[in-house]
Amino acid sequence: MKKIVSSFFSLLLLLQVSAQETVYPAPKQTGTTVITNATIHVGNGKVIQNGSIVITDGKIVAVGADVKAPAGATVVDAQGKQVYPGLILPVTNLGLVETPSVRATSDVQELGELNPNIRSIVAYNTDSKIINTLRSNGILLANIVPEGGLISGASSVVQLDAWNWEDAAYKTDAGIHFRMPSLIARPRGFGGFGGGAGGQQPPVDPVKQGLEQVERMKSFFREAKAYNSVSTHEETNLKFASVKGLFDRKQKLYVHANTVKQMLVALDFVKEFNFDVVIVGASDSWQIADLLKQNNVMVVLNQMHSLPTLEDDDVDQPYKTPAMLQKAGVLFAINDEDGQTRGRNLAFNAGTASTYGLSKEEALQAITLNAAKVLGVDDRTGSIEVGKDANIIISTGDILDMKTSTVTDAFIQGRKINLDDKQKQLNERYKQKYGLKSPF
Repeated sequence: MKKIVSSFFSLLLLLQVSAQETVYPAPKQTGTTVITNATIHVGNGKVIQNGSIVITDGKIVAVGADVKAPAGATVVDAQGKQVYPGLILPVTNLGLVETPSVRATSDVQELGELNPNIRSIVAYNTDSKIINTLRSNGILLANIVPEGGLISGASSVVQLDAWNWEDAAYKTDAGIHFRMPSLIARPRGFGGFGGGAGGQQPPVDPVKQGLEQVERMKSFFREAKAYNSVSTHEETNLKFASVKGLFDRKQKLYVHANTVKQMLVALDFVKEFNFDVVIVGASDSWQIADLLKQNNVMVVLNQMHSLPTLEDDDVDQPYKTPAMLQKAGVLFAINDEDGQTRGRNLAFNAGTASTYGLSKEEALQAITLNAAKVLGVDDRTGSIEVGKDANIIISTGDILDMKTSTVTDAFIQGRKINLDDKQKQLNERYKQKYGLKSPF
């Protein structure tokens, strides 16, 4: 009996010691770290065989096949492994929603239609249990996006190893998010378009209503432009002031839209206001790829593992869209918005695209350098190049392949981070309980 009790308390102590709450952010890098003998996927289409990467003070200072480790450097031998830039999740509610079905864990939406002054970064929860599961899948940065209304607020890019939102902030308030009305007439219920129970309410034309909402948005931006053209004001208008960066292109307007009609309306904002526009979702973007290219509009493909938007589209159209955009020269990034996976399938979405027309390196670029360009952080991350932050992952196999992808090491700004997470801990717990050995 004493032996059983002793074993129980030993197991309990082990679980307490390894609890996710004790996965601390890594301290700032000191000295020099060198990753050697690696197959380096730079992220810009190039691959370096048997290469090395030298990291000092969180920055990449050398990369190539003929780079030697400086004396006294910490050496990470990546013999037989694949090295990639850290993956980037371009649109997510990470840290704003923990459990969608539990209202108390959701801080993603504000009341009202127009909330450009809402800042997602200040609500970002660095203690989210989901963050560590993303890091285990190679995702090191994410763009945190608010939801709701027509203008949801400002998104910020974070790195996923931080004590608080101030530490996490990588680029703040760089994007304003506009939820485009559907502009499609869809019968609802027995009351026709928008009819209430028993058809008592007068019918609402969703197309007319949507166009009215779009016109309200244009009026808002016209007023904001006039407000921001004046250097001083008797009273501060926070909503107008928060979109000032759109007019000098320091911010981007992320338009959440899928159909051709919605995207054509989004192009009106480019033509009238000269906004730097990114279309999020963009499931039908392949139909107007040339037009998007002409207007320098970037795209975030939200969810590839899904059915097409229209009934007449090929059933595998979502898988083919990335290659069609690539051929047309449209800058695009791939996302994973699935509420079940919470972003963990990002690399595998890109892997699917690589079997439908993209090369492996082009697919990788869609979740690294392209994503960094869309988010405006490509001067700091997205590829393994000299001068950029050392945001790097090491995998035993192809990061795009679900069967062989196993991330063994990860570095954020040169700091080697802890890749433990709740799922790994539960796996170890029940292996212990049933006396099982790891298959790996």
